[in-house]
Order: sequence, then structure tokens, then C-alpha cells
Amino acid sequence: MRELKELGLLMVGFVPWLLFLFLAGHSLGSLELAALLCLGACVTFGFSELRAGFILQWGTLVFFASCVLLVNVLHVTWVATHMDLLANLSLASIIWLTLLAGRPFALQYARKGLPKERWNDPAIIEACRFITLVWALLMTVAVGLSIYKRTPAPQAGDAVYFAISLCLIFSGVVFTTLFKRHKRLQKEKSAGARES
Repeated sequence: MRELKELGLLMVGFVPWLLFLFLAGHSLGSLELAALLCLGACVTFGFSELRAGFILQWGTLVFFASCVLLVNVLHVTWVATHMDLLANLSLASIIWLTLLAGRPFALQYARKGLPKERWNDPAIIEACRFITLVWALLMTVAVGLSIYKRTPAPQAGDAVYFAISLCLIFSGVVFTTLFKRHKRLQKEKSAGARES
């Protein structure tokens, strides 16, 4: 149960991105609507994270505010036609930035569910750094996929690219869940060994 709660906290940062993946569609109208809804979702679902200065949440807010400005208001066609690449590149860049800045996004979310005295536990910091690295690599693969779609190489249909994008996110969720569970069981086993 605790793992699901922690995963839920972590996934809050991805709600607008998941909505965007499902809602952006193939028309300018659906893209404009998706940008507005995702901007609203960013503020609604991530209000406390925005107030706490979470890098992922602020990066998400800047991205969707930029989308609304460039697509809905200024009608920049280039942005609309390259939105999958821009979205993947932005998300990957935000996650890499949290890692390079020494504030891995997974740690910011993990601290929400931890008592303050455990916030600087080296094992937790290292585990969250690793989780963030895996997410950064997965989103970098998504960027590569968006770049590949723009080459003259043989292409798959949009449904295939959509499925791969979902699989990358699902892989991140599964990895995060299993890794945290493994670390928790490892800690319980070593604590039990010390007691006996």
C-alpha cells in the first residue's frame, strides 16, 4: 500500500504529460484543446508541488504555458507540426536538468512521503538519483523516436509510435515500483539480520 501511495505522488508530475499524449490528437483543434487542458491539469494537480518549487512541475507549467501561447494565441504552425518532438525533448530535458542540478525529481516527490529526518539519507538520495536517471534515459529514447519519425527511413504508423510512447512511460512506472519494493525489502532484510 505504501508503494502505491509513493508511486501516486511521483505520477502527479506526469499527469499533464499523460493527458497530452492521449488528447493532442491529429488536428490543430485537438492540439489547442489539449494544451489548455494540460495547462489546467498542471496547476490543478500540481499546485502544492509548484508552491514547493518542484523542478518537474515548474518545467511542465512553462512547457504548457508556452504551448498555449505559441499554438493557441500566436498560431505558430512549426510548433504545432513538431509538437511530439518538442514535448518529448522538453520532458527529457526537464528530467535531465533535475539530475544535473542535484535535485532529482524522484527525490523531490519521495520527500513528500518521508519524515524530515530521513530527507538526507544517502541511500534514499542514491535510489532516487537512479530512478531519475532511468526516467531520463526512457524519455531520451522517446526523443530519439520523435527524431526517427522525421527521417526518410521506413516508418511505422502513428498507432505504433503511440504504443511505444505508452510502453516507455509504463516501463518507467513498473521500474520505479519494482525498484522501490526491492530497496525496501533489502532494507528490511538487513534490519532483520542485525536484530538476530
